[in-house]
Amino acid sequence: MDADDARWLVGPDGAAELARAAAEADPRSLAAAERLRRRLPPSRAAVVTAQVALRRRARVKFGARAETLFFTPDGLEQATRPAVAAWRARRLTEAGVTRVIDLGCGIGADALGMLDEGLDVEAIDADEATAVLASANLGRQVTVGDGVRLLGPARADTAVFCDPARRTGSGRSWRVEDLSPPWSFVQQVLADHLACVKLGPGLPHTLIPDAVAATWVSERGDLVELSLWSGPWPAERRAVLLPGGQELRDRAVAGDMGPGGVPEPGTVVYEPDPAVIRAGLVDVLADDLGARRVQPGLAYLTAPSAVATAFATAFEVLEVLDAGERTLRAWVRANGVGALEIKKRGLDVDPAALRRRLRPRGPNTATLVLTPTTRGARTLVVRRLPGGGGIPGRARDDEVPEGDPGSSPR
Repeated sequence: MDADDARWLVGPDGAAELARAAAEADPRSLAAAERLRRRLPPSRAAVVTAQVALRRRARVKFGARAETLFFTPDGLEQATRPAVAAWRARRLTEAGVTRVIDLGCGIGADALGMLDEGLDVEAIDADEATAVLASANLGRQVTVGDGVRLLGPARADTAVFCDPARRTGSGRSWRVEDLSPPWSFVQQVLADHLACVKLGPGLPHTLIPDAVAATWVSERGDLVELSLWSGPWPAERRAVLLPGGQELRDRAVAGDMGPGGVPEPGTVVYEPDPAVIRAGLVDVLADDLGARRVQPGLAYLTAPSAVATAFATAFEVLEVLDAGERTLRAWVRANGVGALEIKKRGLDVDPAALRRRLRPRGPNTATLVLTPTTRGARTLVVRRLPGGGGIPGRARDDEVPEGDPGSSPR
């Protein structure tokens, strides 16, 4: 989309065409596309069709508000979830910030959260078409330009917010070398300004500057971001769970944190929230719960009894089996299990492929946890306990790697 088409899209003619297209049963159908092409030049027909489709996709993230916002494909993919943007804005206002400079604002998702919180926002984006859409979303002019060049001197009441682009010509990238603005600029902003930088949650702990706060955020069990904060926040690691806002902070853990051995029937296994795992706070959580790791270096925890916590999902161990497929297939068949959930850590197992090979059939449901233990691989037959954690998210299934507290500068 070029800037002229963007300006037309956010204007009254674009609004009329968007409303007309949104009313179609399927605006991407051949008939609908043909009607659009009769009325509009090809480029404008294309942006209307794309915008209707993007708004429908955006409902998952933005709810009803999606119908009033303008998106680009990359902007929607990288846009912060509203609950996270609101949490970040509250944290800024609680620190006494009244004004924010948003460098590389994209479609304006973070700036919207800041405006909703009453902050004054100066938004900047290098792409003119994106800035046009963001201006419409924010109800204020977005500056077109290079944020690296436009950033002025630090002010006590002003925070700098930066969400570096993480895309290359080949698609999304998690390499720090591919960030735009570059990592060197991010480090300078954190050193010279009261600032918040949004990054991917997989950033190595060794890259985190000594003097900043590092916060890993999960929303409803999905690990969504790492944010680095410079200013009044203590230089520590935290895991934050949204929408509740619970925080687990780094601290020294006293006592023996050795392995808990093979969990026995009647005991409890905890699966920490992915933010806790990535922040390297598993031992802190274990200390709070009176639990131990099932095996050194593994994020699963075990304890004699359950303690209610928002930071982990708790399971009661019902049976302990070996990890062989023949054993598991026989158990699934004998128990009439048709709906089978398989969780694993520390083993080279594809849960989806294993589920297919076990051929679950029947009226019953079950959850299996495959894990290394101090006495070899075991399969735990478990049931979720009430009050023992949040909603399991995609990041759990992806087996989030644990942050290495030893590699952190703190």
